[in-house]
Amino acid sequence: MPKPTNISLHQKSRVLEIEYDDGKAFKLPCEYLRVYSPSAEVTGHGPGQEVLQKGKEDVNIEAIEPQGNYAVKLCFDDRHDTGLYTWDYLYELGSGYEEKWKDYLKRLEAAGHKRKSPG
Repeated sequence: MPKPTNISLHQKSRVLEIEYDDGKAFKLPCEYLRVYSPSAEVTGHGPGQEVLQKGKEDVNIEAIEPQGNYAVKLCFDDRHDTGLYTWDYLYELGSGYEEKWKDYLKRLEAAGHKRKSPG
């Protein structure tokens, strides 16, 4: 799998930009990263146990903590800081952004949650 060559947090626009050594680059909104956190709080403890994250439109990342040579821990301003974002998982989130984002919005709608405009 490709490895990141640069990671930049744009706090004002709430976007994490990641460039990989295969030439791909992804701009991932903090809300997207938060609702797809790899933590047990979000993913549950097994298939079908995922917990839909609501009200994360304004979430931002306060800190990025390297975890060895394979991952980062993202510390969000809503105090969520569990779950390690491996390079492979971040690449998967970047590559599948359109599909995963549409799926998230569909699940929010099905749950009767109306997203507010961030900001």
